[in-house]
Amino acid sequence: MFSITVFSVLLVVLIGLGLYLKSVPIFEHNSFWQLISSSEWRPGNGQFGFFPFIAGTVAITFIAIVLSLPIALLASLFLTEYSKTYVKKWVFTALDILAGIPSVVYGVWGTLFVVPWISEKLAPHFVEYSTGYTVLAGGIVLGVMILPLLISLLVEIFSAVPREFRDASLSLGATKWQTSKHVILRKTFPGILAAVILAVSRAFGETIAVLMVCGNLPLVPHSLFDSCYPLPALIANNYGEMLSVPLYESALMLAAFLLFIVVFIFNASSRAVIYRIERKFK
Repeated sequence: MFSITVFSVLLVVLIGLGLYLKSVPIFEHNSFWQLISSSEWRPGNGQFGFFPFIAGTVAITFIAIVLSLPIALLASLFLTEYSKTYVKKWVFTALDILAGIPSVVYGVWGTLFVVPWISEKLAPHFVEYSTGYTVLAGGIVLGVMILPLLISLLVEIFSAVPREFRDASLSLGATKWQTSKHVILRKTFPGILAAVILAVSRAFGETIAVLMVCGNLPLVPHSLFDSCYPLPALIANNYGEMLSVPLYESALMLAAFLLFIVVFIFNASSRAVIYRIERKFK
């Protein structure tokens, strides 16, 4: 069992090392700063600018968090502090179903409903024309996808607050909402931050659903109604098809390595914060 545990840890290191070694050839022709700051993506000319892909990934993830976090916070507070047992049972069942739906189904839902709604109903109020395959569409779909994870984490964090804290607040005359606002949310703020970080790391790596609704144009998005091209979509769309182009495989491996590093850092930091919260309340 110890050997299997060590192997599990080493597997993460081996994946990161393999991605780095595969991406080394591109550093012989371009500096790291040039690769991540340039917007020129012309593989045939040896120009690999990752900035549009990084910007698209960050934009979609930011929109997803902005849309899903308020819903997740209020839903988690309701489930923890106000709801009956049978309500929790049904809601948790629905969340499990949402979490288990394949990402391609979310992508189809986004293509059939979110994209036409943006193109026909929302975008005409702000821009002359939009296909609907936009940063906003990707953010909405991704926000729905990470909602079950956020609610599950927040419910667990809120439930860790000792009952004595609630009783003390209520005994001093505070209402249930005041207790939730000034005691529960204040005490669990580091945990909320950790849950958001974990959700961000989950959102960064999402591929198929985002690929289907964001337009996949290697341009820096300047508004919610512009198309974008996230890093996971770049890898999924091109790996295996364009490898005859020199350095193209190395460029895609660098994209994967960047995602690996970001997700690893976000996961490690969120787990560390959650661990400290659990020790604090024990």
